[in-house]
Amino acid sequence: MDSVREYVRQHRARHEQELADWIAVPSVSATGEGMERATPYALELLERSGLDARIVDTGGWPLVVGHAAGPPDRPHVVIYGHYDVQPAGPLEEWHSPPFEATIRDGRMYGRGTGDNKGQHLAQLLALRALRDIDGGLPCSVTVLLDGEEEIGSPHLTGTLTTMREELAADLAVWSDGPVHDSYEPTVALGVRGAVAFEITVRGANSALHSGNWGNVAPNPAWELTWLLSTMRAPDGRVTVDGYDAGVTPLTDAELDALRALPIDPAAMLAGAGLDRMDAGHGQDVNERLATPTFSINSLTCRDNDEHRTVIPSVAVARCDLRLACGQRSETVIAALRAHIEKHLPHAELRFGAIMEASRTLPDAPYADLVLRGVTEAHGKQALAVPALGGSLPIAALTDGLALPCYGIALANVDERNHAPNENFELHRFHQGIVTAAGVLSSIGRR
Repeated sequence: MDSVREYVRQHRARHEQELADWIAVPSVSATGEGMERATPYALELLERSGLDARIVDTGGWPLVVGHAAGPPDRPHVVIYGHYDVQPAGPLEEWHSPPFEATIRDGRMYGRGTGDNKGQHLAQLLALRALRDIDGGLPCSVTVLLDGEEEIGSPHLTGTLTTMREELAADLAVWSDGPVHDSYEPTVALGVRGAVAFEITVRGANSALHSGNWGNVAPNPAWELTWLLSTMRAPDGRVTVDGYDAGVTPLTDAELDALRALPIDPAAMLAGAGLDRMDAGHGQDVNERLATPTFSINSLTCRDNDEHRTVIPSVAVARCDLRLACGQRSETVIAALRAHIEKHLPHAELRFGAIMEASRTLPDAPYADLVLRGVTEAHGKQALAVPALGGSLPIAALTDGLALPCYGIALANVDERNHAPNENFELHRFHQGIVTAAGVLSSIGRR
């Protein structure tokens, strides 16, 4: 690790420039902005890291794959990342252009810095460091850079199924999302799934005068509000029958790991400008982040933010459910359809990104080696988090390829992924290179 740390110190400026150059290549899978340039750029990054790389057609945005062999008696590790990013969002809320990397106060700002270009670049730079220092890698590595994660990776599982022989590995690792809220080094053993959806309620063919039509024309905003109120109770319980079918209780080991995580709820809330926690069932913060959720992401009557005394012609709610292990997206979708058909049958339901939940148990193969690698890289004990609060298509690896899968989160808690002013603390970026190298070295010493 000392050699890797020195390597990172010597190449600090070059590594930061490489990240800045990658941020300057837009890669918005939802709109297609920059994707045609980003895919070959990702290929070049893998080749630059000593991998035998190629672009794999998926039927959507491509998957970029690279492989490098290690000693024949050592494990084979799959490293997952994604090169697509979220849309920039409101440009007026950015303090610098989203696709022009800017350094301020020890952070690099730009869309994709933390989610996920900075984190998968740290993994690639770790490969270069190990190769330059030792003349080779401690284990065989296959890197997968997904071009569709931000839209739910709809083609990933099917594509990986066709590559089953090539991906006959021992384990998978990924770097995405922030470290634990305590800012301690973190290994995530699973992710929640997600079902994003939109409910639209329509009324008249245009907005109507609320005096001339009040009490006569149905109001889509009220109808939508009433519908939403049937889906979640004031105490936080989701009241959609059957949505939680199959939820697998946490094991004793997972509960012990959750209870061992340090957390200061008051400080966490204050940091986000909050003075209260969401309604719940008496669970602590860490347990809440491992259980299902129902969030309303936005509500609109498409009125251009104007207040007019009208009955709107349309009301729209954009929502998502985060799924715990054992829940299946098809069961959740069926439950939502049945609920809306029962309570407001003329409402329209449309689904967006869908990901399954993924779980790797604390005693799974290689868990101790991954934790040891992160611990050695940081010089202090890494935390084991049973489930990351967010969602990733890791089920394509755990369920589709039967690989134990470990998340090595590198970004700061306040990375603002998916929001304006996304950022990555540069000391964490550089430490991430050391951490990724430490994990591969630990696995290679098996």
